[in-house]
Amino acid sequence: MLDKPKPQNPATGTPAAATMSRQSTQIALLVASAFFMEMLDGTVIVTALPEMARSFGVHPVDLTLGMTAYMLTLAVFIPLSGWFADRFGSRRTFVAALVIFTAASILCGFAQGEWSFTAARIAQGFGGSMMVPVGRLAVLRTTPKQHLIRAIAFITWPGLIAPILGPAVGGFLTTYVSWRWIFFLNIPIGLIATVLAWRLIPDGGERQRRPLDAAGFVIGAIACLAFAYGINLFGNVEVPVALASSLVAIGMVFGVVTYRHSLRHPTPLLDLSALRIQTYAMSVGGGSLMRAMIGTAPFLLPLMFQIGFGLGAFEAGLLVLAVFVGNLGIKPLTTPILRAFGFRPVLLGNGVLMALTLVGCAFLTPETPRVLLLALLVISGACRSMQFTAIATIAFADVPQDRMSGANTFFSLMFQLSLGMSVAIGALCLKLASLLLGHPSGSLTLADFKVAFLLTAVLVIISLYDSVRLPKDAGAAVSRKS
Repeated sequence: MLDKPKPQNPATGTPAAATMSRQSTQIALLVASAFFMEMLDGTVIVTALPEMARSFGVHPVDLTLGMTAYMLTLAVFIPLSGWFADRFGSRRTFVAALVIFTAASILCGFAQGEWSFTAARIAQGFGGSMMVPVGRLAVLRTTPKQHLIRAIAFITWPGLIAPILGPAVGGFLTTYVSWRWIFFLNIPIGLIATVLAWRLIPDGGERQRRPLDAAGFVIGAIACLAFAYGINLFGNVEVPVALASSLVAIGMVFGVVTYRHSLRHPTPLLDLSALRIQTYAMSVGGGSLMRAMIGTAPFLLPLMFQIGFGLGAFEAGLLVLAVFVGNLGIKPLTTPILRAFGFRPVLLGNGVLMALTLVGCAFLTPETPRVLLLALLVISGACRSMQFTAIATIAFADVPQDRMSGANTFFSLMFQLSLGMSVAIGALCLKLASLLLGHPSGSLTLADFKVAFLLTAVLVIISLYDSVRLPKDAGAAVSRKS
Protein backbone atom coordinates (compact mmCIF):
# COMPACT_ATOMS: atom_id res chain seq x y z
CA MET A 1 0.00 0.00 0.00
CA LEU A 2 1.43 3.34 -1.06
CA ASP A 3 1.91 6.11 1.46
CA LYS A 4 -0.30 9.12 1.04
CA PRO A 5 1.85 11.98 -0.28
CA LYS A 6 2.35 14.87 2.12
CA PRO A 7 0.88 18.27 1.16
CA GLN A 8 3.43 20.34 -0.73
CA ASN A 9 4.08 24.06 -0.65
CA PRO A 10 3.56 25.09 -4.31
CA ALA A 11 6.17 27.85 -4.05
CA THR A 12 9.02 25.72 -2.72
CA GLY A 13 8.04 22.13 -3.32
CA THR A 14 8.71 21.30 0.32
CA PRO A 15 6.12 19.75 2.65
CA ALA A 16 3.63 22.35 3.88
CA ALA A 17 4.12 21.32 7.52
CA ALA A 18 7.87 21.83 7.24
CA THR A 19 7.37 25.22 5.60
CA MET A 20 4.95 26.28 8.34
CA SER A 21 7.36 25.12 11.02
CA ARG A 22 10.23 27.04 9.42
CA GLN A 23 8.10 30.16 9.04
CA SER A 24 6.85 30.00 12.65
CA THR A 25 10.45 29.59 13.87
CA GLN A 26 11.53 32.66 11.90
CA ILE A 27 8.63 34.69 13.29
CA ALA A 28 9.42 33.48 16.82
CA LEU A 29 13.05 34.61 16.45
CA LEU A 30 11.85 37.96 15.11
CA VAL A 31 9.50 38.45 18.07
CA ALA A 32 12.27 37.37 20.45
CA SER A 33 14.49 40.12 19.03
CA ALA A 34 11.72 42.68 19.61
CA PHE A 35 11.17 41.34 23.13
CA PHE A 36 14.88 41.59 23.82
CA MET A 37 14.87 45.26 22.76
CA GLU A 38 11.92 45.99 25.03
CA MET A 39 13.28 44.12 28.05
CA LEU A 40 16.79 45.49 27.61
CA ASP A 41 15.52 49.07 27.49
CA GLY A 42 13.69 48.44 30.76
CA THR A 43 16.88 47.45 32.59
CA VAL A 44 19.84 48.83 30.68
CA ILE A 45 19.60 52.44 31.88
CA VAL A 46 19.96 51.56 35.58
CA THR A 47 23.75 51.83 35.49
CA ALA A 48 23.59 54.84 33.14
CA LEU A 49 21.44 57.04 35.40
CA PRO A 50 24.31 58.99 37.07
CA GLU A 51 25.89 59.91 33.71
CA MET A 52 22.50 60.77 32.19
CA ALA A 53 21.72 62.96 35.19
CA ARG A 54 24.98 64.87 34.68
CA SER A 55 24.07 65.42 31.01
CA PHE A 56 20.66 66.81 31.96
CA GLY A 57 21.88 68.73 35.01
CA VAL A 58 19.53 66.95 37.41
CA HIS A 59 19.77 64.49 40.30
CA PRO A 60 19.87 60.77 39.33
CA VAL A 61 16.72 60.12 41.39
CA ASP A 62 14.81 62.53 39.14
CA LEU A 63 15.41 60.27 36.13
CA THR A 64 13.69 57.31 37.76
CA LEU A 65 10.52 59.02 36.50
CA GLY A 66 11.52 57.94 33.00
CA MET A 67 11.91 54.32 34.12
CA THR A 68 8.60 54.36 35.97
CA ALA A 69 6.78 56.06 33.06
CA TYR A 70 8.06 53.37 30.67
CA MET A 71 6.89 50.55 32.92
CA LEU A 72 3.47 52.11 33.60
CA THR A 73 2.83 52.85 29.92
CA LEU A 74 3.53 49.22 29.09
CA ALA A 75 1.03 48.04 31.71
CA VAL A 76 -1.71 50.52 30.74
CA PHE A 77 -1.70 49.99 26.98
CA ILE A 78 -1.13 46.22 26.74
CA PRO A 79 -4.92 45.61 26.98
CA LEU A 80 -5.33 47.59 23.73
CA SER A 81 -2.89 45.36 21.84
CA GLY A 82 -5.43 42.60 21.18
CA TRP A 83 -8.04 45.08 19.91
CA PHE A 84 -5.52 46.70 17.55
CA ALA A 85 -4.39 43.30 16.25
CA ASP A 86 -7.97 42.17 15.65
CA ARG A 87 -8.92 45.48 14.02
CA PHE A 88 -5.90 46.10 11.78
CA GLY A 89 -4.21 42.69 11.61
CA SER A 90 -1.18 41.30 13.41
CA ARG A 91 1.33 42.27 10.72
CA ARG A 92 0.33 45.93 10.43
CA THR A 93 0.04 46.39 14.20
CA PHE A 94 3.39 44.72 14.89
CA VAL A 95 5.17 46.75 12.20
CA ALA A 96 3.60 50.00 13.48
CA ALA A 97 4.72 49.11 17.02
CA LEU A 98 8.28 48.51 15.82
CA VAL A 99 8.32 51.87 14.01
CA ILE A 100 7.00 53.72 17.08
CA PHE A 101 9.46 51.98 19.42
CA THR A 102 12.42 52.67 17.13
CA ALA A 103 11.45 56.32 16.58
CA ALA A 104 10.99 56.80 20.32
CA SER A 105 14.43 55.26 20.90
CA ILE A 106 15.92 57.93 18.63
CA LEU A 107 14.12 60.62 20.64
CA CYS A 108 15.47 59.11 23.87
CA GLY A 109 19.00 59.24 22.47
CA PHE A 110 18.66 62.90 21.48
CA ALA A 111 16.83 64.00 24.67
CA GLN A 112 18.28 67.14 26.24
CA GLY A 113 16.38 67.18 29.51
CA GLU A 114 14.36 65.22 32.06
CA TRP A 115 10.95 65.97 30.56
CA SER A 116 11.85 65.34 26.93
CA PHE A 117 13.42 62.05 28.00
CA THR A 118 10.32 61.06 29.99
CA ALA A 119 8.04 61.92 27.05
CA ALA A 120 10.18 59.79 24.73
CA ARG A 121 10.09 56.91 27.23
CA ILE A 122 6.28 57.09 27.32
CA ALA A 123 6.19 56.84 23.52
CA GLN A 124 8.65 53.95 23.73
CA GLY A 125 6.43 52.22 26.28
CA PHE A 126 3.40 52.62 24.02
CA GLY A 127 5.25 50.97 21.13
CA GLY A 128 6.49 48.21 23.41
CA SER A 129 2.99 47.57 24.75
CA MET A 130 1.88 46.60 21.22
CA MET A 131 5.13 45.05 20.02
CA VAL A 132 5.56 41.91 22.11
CA PRO A 133 1.89 40.93 22.73
CA VAL A 134 1.02 41.27 19.04
CA GLY A 135 4.23 39.52 18.03
CA ARG A 136 3.41 36.62 20.36
CA LEU A 137 -0.10 36.50 18.89
CA ALA A 138 1.40 36.22 15.38
CA VAL A 139 3.48 33.26 16.59
CA LEU A 140 0.47 31.60 18.20
CA ARG A 141 -1.54 32.00 15.00
CA THR A 142 1.15 30.57 12.70
CA THR A 143 2.63 27.82 14.88
CA PRO A 144 1.13 24.31 14.98
CA LYS A 145 0.52 23.06 18.50
CA GLN A 146 3.23 20.40 18.27
CA HIS A 147 5.87 23.08 17.57
CA LEU A 148 4.67 25.52 20.23
CA ILE A 149 7.24 24.55 22.89
CA ARG A 150 10.16 25.49 20.65
CA ALA A 151 8.55 28.73 19.48
CA ILE A 152 7.66 29.89 23.01
CA ALA A 153 11.15 28.96 24.21
CA PHE A 154 12.58 31.45 21.71
CA ILE A 155 10.18 34.19 22.81
CA THR A 156 10.67 33.75 26.56
CA TRP A 157 14.47 33.66 26.45
CA PRO A 158 14.92 37.49 26.36
CA GLY A 159 12.80 37.81 29.49
CA LEU A 160 15.42 35.77 31.34
CA ILE A 161 18.65 37.19 29.96
CA ALA A 162 17.83 40.91 29.53
CA PRO A 163 17.62 41.62 33.30
CA ILE A 164 21.06 39.98 33.70
CA LEU A 165 22.79 41.55 30.69
CA GLY A 166 21.06 44.93 30.86
CA PRO A 167 23.07 46.57 33.66
CA ALA A 168 26.36 45.25 32.24
CA VAL A 169 25.58 46.50 28.71
CA GLY A 170 24.45 49.86 30.06
CA GLY A 171 27.58 50.23 32.15
CA PHE A 172 29.86 49.32 29.23
CA LEU A 173 28.26 51.74 26.77
CA THR A 174 28.12 54.55 29.33
CA THR A 175 31.77 54.08 30.29
CA TYR A 176 33.35 53.58 26.88
CA VAL A 177 31.00 55.28 24.40
CA SER A 178 28.00 57.32 25.59
CA TRP A 179 24.76 56.60 27.37
CA ARG A 180 22.94 57.79 24.23
CA TRP A 181 24.09 54.67 22.36
CA ILE A 182 21.95 52.61 24.71
CA PHE A 183 19.03 53.85 22.62
CA PHE A 184 20.76 54.31 19.27
CA LEU A 185 21.54 50.58 19.18
CA ASN A 186 17.81 49.99 18.76
CA ILE A 187 17.83 51.74 15.37
CA PRO A 188 19.45 48.99 13.21
CA ILE A 189 17.65 46.26 15.13
CA GLY A 190 14.30 48.04 14.76
CA LEU A 191 14.77 48.74 11.04
CA ILE A 192 15.80 45.16 10.23
CA ALA A 193 12.95 43.78 12.35
CA THR A 194 10.45 46.05 10.58
CA VAL A 195 11.47 44.79 7.13
CA LEU A 196 11.48 41.15 8.25
CA ALA A 197 8.12 41.50 10.00
CA TRP A 198 6.47 42.81 6.84
CA ARG A 199 7.90 39.90 4.86
CA LEU A 200 7.43 37.04 7.35
CA ILE A 201 4.16 37.70 9.20
CA PRO A 202 1.21 36.70 7.04
CA ASP A 203 -1.51 39.28 6.47
CA GLY A 204 -4.29 36.84 7.31
CA GLY A 205 -8.01 37.41 7.45
CA GLU A 206 -8.16 37.63 11.24
CA ARG A 207 -9.34 41.27 11.28
CA GLN A 208 -12.53 41.93 13.22
CA ARG A 209 -14.42 45.21 13.44
CA ARG A 210 -15.49 44.94 17.06
CA PRO A 211 -16.16 48.24 18.88
CA LEU A 212 -13.65 49.54 21.40
CA ASP A 213 -14.64 48.91 25.01
CA ALA A 214 -13.71 52.40 26.22
CA ALA A 215 -15.16 51.93 29.71
CA GLY A 216 -13.23 48.68 30.13
CA PHE A 217 -10.03 50.42 29.02
CA VAL A 218 -10.44 53.25 31.56
CA ILE A 219 -11.28 50.91 34.45
CA GLY A 220 -8.47 48.54 33.51
CA ALA A 221 -6.02 51.43 33.12
CA ILE A 222 -6.77 52.63 36.66
CA ALA A 223 -6.29 49.09 37.96
CA CYS A 224 -2.97 48.65 36.14
CA LEU A 225 -1.67 52.12 37.05
CA ALA A 226 -2.44 51.77 40.75
CA PHE A 227 -1.22 48.19 41.05
CA ALA A 228 1.95 48.60 38.95
CA TYR A 229 2.93 51.90 40.58
CA GLY A 230 2.23 50.55 44.05
CA ILE A 231 4.36 47.49 43.35
CA ASN A 232 7.12 49.74 42.02
CA LEU A 233 7.06 51.81 45.24
CA PHE A 234 7.67 48.71 47.37
CA GLY A 235 11.23 48.71 46.05
CA ASN A 236 11.83 52.26 47.33
CA VAL A 237 13.01 52.27 50.94
CA GLU A 238 12.04 55.93 51.34
CA VAL A 239 8.36 55.34 50.53
CA PRO A 240 6.08 54.25 53.40
CA VAL A 241 4.82 50.69 53.04
CA ALA A 242 1.30 51.95 53.83
CA LEU A 243 1.24 54.13 50.69
CA ALA A 244 2.47 51.35 48.43
CA SER A 245 0.02 48.90 50.00
CA SER A 246 -2.87 51.32 49.52
CA LEU A 247 -2.12 51.73 45.82
CA VAL A 248 -1.85 47.96 45.34
CA ALA A 249 -5.19 47.52 47.16
CA ILE A 250 -6.84 50.14 44.93
CA GLY A 251 -5.45 48.36 41.88
CA MET A 252 -6.84 45.03 43.07
CA VAL A 253 -10.29 46.55 43.72
CA PHE A 254 -10.41 48.05 40.23
CA GLY A 255 -9.12 44.72 38.92
CA VAL A 256 -12.20 43.02 40.36
CA VAL A 257 -14.38 45.73 38.80
CA THR A 258 -12.65 45.14 35.46
CA TYR A 259 -13.28 41.39 35.77
CA ARG A 260 -16.99 41.90 36.48
CA HIS A 261 -17.24 44.38 33.62
CA SER A 262 -15.65 41.92 31.19
CA LEU A 263 -18.21 39.26 32.10
CA ARG A 264 -21.14 41.59 31.33
CA HIS A 265 -19.82 43.43 28.26
CA PRO A 266 -20.65 41.85 24.85
CA THR A 267 -17.20 42.71 23.40
CA PRO A 268 -14.88 43.34 26.37
CA LEU A 269 -11.41 44.79 25.82
CA LEU A 270 -10.05 42.09 28.14
CA ASP A 271 -11.66 38.78 27.19
CA LEU A 272 -11.21 36.61 30.29
CA SER A 273 -13.18 33.60 29.04
CA ALA A 274 -9.94 31.58 28.67
CA LEU A 275 -9.65 31.56 32.48
CA ARG A 276 -12.15 28.69 32.40
CA ILE A 277 -9.39 26.58 30.81
CA GLN A 278 -7.37 25.01 33.65
CA THR A 279 -3.95 25.10 31.99
CA TYR A 280 -4.37 28.77 31.06
CA ALA A 281 -5.69 29.70 34.51
CA MET A 282 -2.66 28.01 36.10
CA SER A 283 -0.26 29.99 33.93
CA VAL A 284 -1.76 33.39 34.80
CA GLY A 285 -2.44 32.45 38.45
CA GLY A 286 0.31 30.53 40.19
CA GLY A 287 2.40 31.00 37.07
CA SER A 288 2.48 34.78 37.55
CA LEU A 289 3.75 34.37 41.10
CA MET A 290 6.36 31.90 39.84
CA ARG A 291 7.50 34.35 37.13
CA ALA A 292 7.84 37.05 39.77
CA MET A 293 9.96 34.73 41.91
CA ILE A 294 12.12 33.82 38.91
CA GLY A 295 12.95 37.50 38.52
CA THR A 296 14.05 38.01 42.14
CA ALA A 297 17.42 36.27 41.67
CA PRO A 298 18.91 38.92 39.30
CA PHE A 299 17.91 41.51 41.93
CA LEU A 300 19.07 39.77 45.12
CA LEU A 301 22.28 38.13 43.90
CA PRO A 302 24.25 41.24 42.81
CA LEU A 303 23.25 43.01 46.03
CA MET A 304 24.32 40.06 48.16
CA PHE A 305 27.66 39.74 46.38
CA GLN A 306 28.39 43.45 46.86
CA ILE A 307 26.91 44.13 50.31
CA GLY A 308 27.24 40.71 51.91
CA PHE A 309 30.45 39.48 50.25
CA GLY A 310 32.14 42.86 49.81
CA LEU A 311 32.82 42.35 46.08
CA GLY A 312 32.99 45.11 43.49
CA ALA A 313 30.15 45.74 41.03
CA PHE A 314 32.07 44.28 38.08
CA GLU A 315 33.01 41.04 39.87
CA ALA A 316 29.48 40.67 41.20
CA GLY A 317 28.12 41.09 37.67
CA LEU A 318 30.47 38.44 36.34
CA LEU A 319 29.30 35.95 38.95
CA VAL A 320 25.64 36.58 38.06
CA LEU A 321 26.47 35.79 34.43
CA ALA A 322 26.66 32.14 35.57
CA VAL A 323 22.85 32.28 35.81
CA PHE A 324 22.80 33.30 32.15
CA VAL A 325 25.01 30.31 31.28
CA GLY A 326 22.41 28.03 32.89
CA ASN A 327 19.61 29.78 30.98
CA LEU A 328 21.43 29.27 27.72
CA GLY A 329 22.64 25.73 28.37
CA ILE A 330 19.23 24.23 29.12
CA LYS A 331 17.52 25.66 26.01
CA PRO A 332 18.35 22.76 23.63
CA LEU A 333 17.04 20.29 26.24
CA THR A 334 13.78 22.11 27.07
CA THR A 335 11.65 20.57 24.32
CA PRO A 336 12.98 16.98 24.73
CA ILE A 337 12.46 17.12 28.51
CA LEU A 338 8.88 18.41 28.23
CA ARG A 339 8.07 15.81 25.57
CA ALA A 340 9.61 13.00 27.63
CA PHE A 341 8.01 13.78 31.00
CA GLY A 342 5.05 16.09 30.29
CA PHE A 343 4.23 19.47 31.77
CA ARG A 344 2.91 18.54 35.22
CA PRO A 345 5.93 16.46 36.35
CA VAL A 346 8.36 19.04 34.96
CA LEU A 347 6.56 21.99 36.56
CA LEU A 348 6.48 20.27 39.95
CA GLY A 349 9.91 18.60 39.91
CA ASN A 350 11.74 21.54 38.39
CA GLY A 351 9.84 23.96 40.66
CA VAL A 352 11.01 22.11 43.76
CA LEU A 353 14.57 22.01 42.40
CA MET A 354 14.40 25.76 41.78
CA ALA A 355 13.30 26.31 45.39
CA LEU A 356 16.25 24.20 46.57
CA THR A 357 18.69 26.34 44.58
CA LEU A 358 17.29 29.40 46.37
CA VAL A 359 17.83 27.64 49.68
CA GLY A 360 21.38 26.93 48.52
CA CYS A 361 21.89 30.66 47.80
CA ALA A 362 20.86 31.37 51.39
CA PHE A 363 23.87 29.40 52.63
CA LEU A 364 26.48 30.97 50.38
CA THR A 365 29.28 32.83 52.15
CA PRO A 366 32.36 34.75 51.00
CA GLU A 367 34.37 31.59 51.81
CA THR A 368 32.26 29.33 49.58
CA PRO A 369 34.51 27.83 46.86
CA ARG A 370 33.93 29.68 43.58
CA VAL A 371 33.44 26.41 41.70
CA LEU A 372 30.61 25.39 44.03
CA LEU A 373 29.06 28.86 43.89
CA LEU A 374 29.17 28.99 40.10
CA ALA A 375 27.74 25.47 39.80
CA LEU A 376 24.80 26.46 42.01
CA LEU A 377 24.13 29.58 39.91
CA VAL A 378 24.29 27.61 36.65
CA ILE A 379 21.78 25.05 37.97
CA SER A 380 19.60 27.90 39.24
CA GLY A 381 19.65 29.53 35.81
CA ALA A 382 18.71 26.25 34.12
CA CYS A 383 15.77 25.75 36.50
CA ARG A 384 14.56 29.33 35.96
CA SER A 385 14.69 28.89 32.19
CA MET A 386 12.87 25.55 32.21
CA GLN A 387 10.09 26.82 34.49
CA PHE A 388 9.72 30.07 32.56
CA THR A 389 9.30 28.26 29.25
CA ALA A 390 6.97 25.56 30.60
CA ILE A 391 4.61 28.11 32.18
CA ALA A 392 4.53 30.28 29.06
CA THR A 393 3.88 27.31 26.74
CA ILE A 394 1.19 25.49 28.69
CA ALA A 395 -0.80 28.73 28.86
CA PHE A 396 -1.87 28.33 25.23
CA ALA A 397 -1.85 24.54 24.96
CA ASP A 398 -5.63 24.18 25.20
CA VAL A 399 -6.77 27.62 24.02
CA PRO A 400 -8.74 27.44 20.73
CA GLN A 401 -7.76 29.81 17.93
CA ASP A 402 -10.94 31.90 18.18
CA ARG A 403 -10.03 32.82 21.79
CA MET A 404 -6.30 33.17 21.26
CA SER A 405 -6.30 36.96 20.89
CA GLY A 406 -8.08 37.62 24.20
CA ALA A 407 -6.06 34.96 26.00
CA ASN A 408 -2.79 36.39 24.70
CA THR A 409 -3.69 39.96 25.69
CA PHE A 410 -4.48 39.08 29.30
CA PHE A 411 -1.45 36.78 29.52
CA SER A 412 0.77 39.62 28.25
CA LEU A 413 -0.66 41.96 30.88
CA MET A 414 -0.08 39.48 33.71
CA PHE A 415 3.38 38.74 32.31
CA GLN A 416 4.33 42.41 32.50
CA LEU A 417 2.89 42.86 35.99
CA SER A 418 4.67 39.76 37.29
CA LEU A 419 8.01 41.02 35.95
CA GLY A 420 7.37 44.29 37.74
CA MET A 421 6.65 42.40 40.95
CA SER A 422 10.07 40.71 40.99
CA VAL A 423 12.05 43.62 42.41
CA ALA A 424 9.19 44.54 44.76
CA ILE A 425 9.01 41.03 46.19
CA GLY A 426 12.79 40.90 46.57
CA ALA A 427 12.78 44.27 48.35
CA LEU A 428 9.89 43.19 50.59
CA CYS A 429 11.71 40.00 51.54
CA LEU A 430 14.75 42.08 52.51
CA LYS A 431 12.59 44.45 54.57
CA LEU A 432 10.91 41.52 56.32
CA ALA A 433 14.33 39.96 56.95
CA SER A 434 15.54 43.18 58.59
CA LEU A 435 12.40 43.24 60.72
CA LEU A 436 12.90 39.64 61.83
CA LEU A 437 16.56 40.27 62.61
CA GLY A 438 15.73 43.45 64.51
CA HIS A 439 17.67 46.16 62.72
CA PRO A 440 16.82 49.05 60.32
CA SER A 441 16.01 48.00 56.75
CA GLY A 442 18.57 50.45 55.35
CA SER A 443 21.54 48.61 56.92
CA LEU A 444 21.61 45.27 55.11
CA THR A 445 23.85 42.41 56.19
CA LEU A 446 24.59 38.97 54.78
CA ALA A 447 22.07 37.53 57.26
CA ASP A 448 19.30 39.61 55.62
CA PHE A 449 19.98 38.00 52.28
CA LYS A 450 19.94 34.53 53.83
CA VAL A 451 16.46 35.14 55.22
CA ALA A 452 15.31 36.77 51.97
CA PHE A 453 16.38 33.77 49.88
CA LEU A 454 14.62 31.38 52.26
CA LEU A 455 11.43 33.46 52.00
CA THR A 456 11.59 33.41 48.20
CA ALA A 457 12.01 29.62 48.28
CA VAL A 458 8.81 29.35 50.34
CA LEU A 459 6.96 31.55 47.84
CA VAL A 460 8.15 29.34 44.97
CA ILE A 461 6.66 26.29 46.70
CA ILE A 462 3.38 28.17 47.27
CA SER A 463 3.22 29.09 43.57
CA LEU A 464 3.25 25.37 42.68
CA TYR A 465 -0.24 24.83 44.15
CA ASP A 466 -1.96 25.35 40.79
CA SER A 467 0.46 22.93 39.13
CA VAL A 468 -0.37 20.20 41.65
CA ARG A 469 -4.03 20.43 40.60
CA LEU A 470 -3.27 19.91 36.90
CA PRO A 471 -4.24 16.57 35.32
CA LYS A 472 -1.39 14.20 34.45
CA ASP A 473 -1.83 14.79 30.70
CA ALA A 474 -2.02 18.58 30.96
CA GLY A 475 -0.69 20.28 27.83
CA ALA A 476 -0.51 17.05 25.87
CA ALA A 477 -1.61 18.90 22.73
CA VAL A 478 1.78 20.61 22.56
CA SER A 479 4.05 18.15 24.40
CA ARG A 480 3.23 14.97 22.48
CA LYS A 481 5.32 14.04 19.49
CA SER A 482 3.79 14.28 16.03
